[in-house]
Amino acid sequence: MRPINIIILLKFFVYYLVTFSFSAKSIAPPDAAYVTDNTDIKRVSLNTDDYTNPILHADYSDPDVVAVNGHYYMTASSFNSAPGLPILHSTDLVNWSLINYALTEQIPVTHYQKVQHGNGVWAPNIRYHNNLFWIFYPDPDFGIYVTTTANPAKKWSKPRLILSGKGLIDPTPLWDDNGKSYLLHAWAKSRSGFNNVLSLREMTSDASSVSSLFTHIIDGKNFPGYRTIEGPKFYKRNGYYYIFAPAGGVDLGWQSVFRSKNIAGPYQAKIVMNQGNSIINGPHQGAWIHTDFDEDWFIHFQSKKAYGRIVHLQPMQWKNDWPIIGKDEDGDEIGEPVLRYKKPVHSDTVTIKSLKASDDFTAEQLALQWQWNANSDVRWYSLTKKLGVLRLYQQKKIAESNDSLWLTPSLLLQKLPTNTFTLTTKLTLPKLPLKGQAGLVLFGENYAWIGITYDKETQTNQLVYAQCINARKGCNEHLKEPQPFSGNNVELRMTMQPTGDAIFSYRTNSTDPFRIIGEHFSATKGRWVGAKVGLFHVASKPNATQFIDVDYFRFTPTEQN
Repeated sequence: MRPINIIILLKFFVYYLVTFSFSAKSIAPPDAAYVTDNTDIKRVSLNTDDYTNPILHADYSDPDVVAVNGHYYMTASSFNSAPGLPILHSTDLVNWSLINYALTEQIPVTHYQKVQHGNGVWAPNIRYHNNLFWIFYPDPDFGIYVTTTANPAKKWSKPRLILSGKGLIDPTPLWDDNGKSYLLHAWAKSRSGFNNVLSLREMTSDASSVSSLFTHIIDGKNFPGYRTIEGPKFYKRNGYYYIFAPAGGVDLGWQSVFRSKNIAGPYQAKIVMNQGNSIINGPHQGAWIHTDFDEDWFIHFQSKKAYGRIVHLQPMQWKNDWPIIGKDEDGDEIGEPVLRYKKPVHSDTVTIKSLKASDDFTAEQLALQWQWNANSDVRWYSLTKKLGVLRLYQQKKIAESNDSLWLTPSLLLQKLPTNTFTLTTKLTLPKLPLKGQAGLVLFGENYAWIGITYDKETQTNQLVYAQCINARKGCNEHLKEPQPFSGNNVELRMTMQPTGDAIFSYRTNSTDPFRIIGEHFSATKGRWVGAKVGLFHVASKPNATQFIDVDYFRFTPTEQN
């Protein structure tokens, strides 16, 4: 075996040892699904304890971060899910909370009432300028939008289309210190017919107008070995214009930086982070953050198959006016991702946080971790008809030429919150036959669910396990192991193994053990997103008055052996 392979294997072992040993020892909230902070809770201000990557083991794709007065705000791609453009908050770059969405629904509203897998909100850019927070985001089929707010936790303005056109993606603004304003963006080959270039346009300072004229200031053809340059972030430092941009593709690419003294170029290129001998594939596309403590950090994603694009935090330093991201152990000025590192300096009291995933449905509004498969309708559900439960009304199962949930808007879904977990939910059904389908779904381009279905021949409810393979291309659900079901309550469970394989089980009596049904199911990603878990209640001919009640939806993280 070659020495480099031994190194990679050793680092792979250390990665899992660190991730699932040290993280498990962190002091965390009782409902925490995933914890990355290894801080001793007794230590308080200006601590230099450490953290473990990834900082978010959840699918926050194409993350971008802005720093304002010791607070950090992150947004990410949300594609077809609604609400969209998540807003996360942190005071130390390690512990994050989901606090809001910039988009309550996607526009054009009617267009996104239908499921548009892989379309919608692509890589956004969040900035702070003129006492406002700005998010520039692209829709590859319509153009580039902007939305603003004075407070990220509160309402954002209605999105404005500032540059229309197909294939315009990954916008990043620059308000220059000479009073001029610019917008830089990439191109989606699927819509425009070309990519691997970054184009510069002039823009008014309030982003009310963007020039129709543009110049390709970065062209991959001019940089040998470069392909798929995209996801740029535009900055200025020490008289240089910097474009941080990934290249080489999502799964196996790298992070490059381009710099020039002239905004129009020519630009020099340098790879500043790649996988190297680490086990973190495709480390790129993210945000440079300069803190109030004069530290530099970089947040980026790693594509991890069914788990989606999970989020990492890397140290960053400057050398000869070039950044180095990660650790440069061999001195070649190209960083590699770290697995464990000291936390950023911060002045806030240590509060170890975890993104919320479990829900007992005690609030009058849906918890923020939930998103629908398309723009939603308030008539789909209620949290007030019966306190302490989520009431899901029966909706139409949208199936064009096949029997599938793929195009059904009313799927209520959330991201996988960690690597391994057990998820349990309890459904209460009406006394009459369901005359539809309801249950717990693990959703992706291949999906599986466990729940209740109505059997027309016997005119009774049955408990089933179902699979659908290649849903994007048009699959038909296969119902397996039907079990007679005559009660009103059922607990459904899914156990996720570290391989991304899920096992489904159920029980109809709280004193009985769970009974496994079906087989190992390998989770798969969706269209540009990770797999999701959630709930549904559908029928081919729905009865709007028929409902199920969901008592809880609870995650328990499980350690690997």
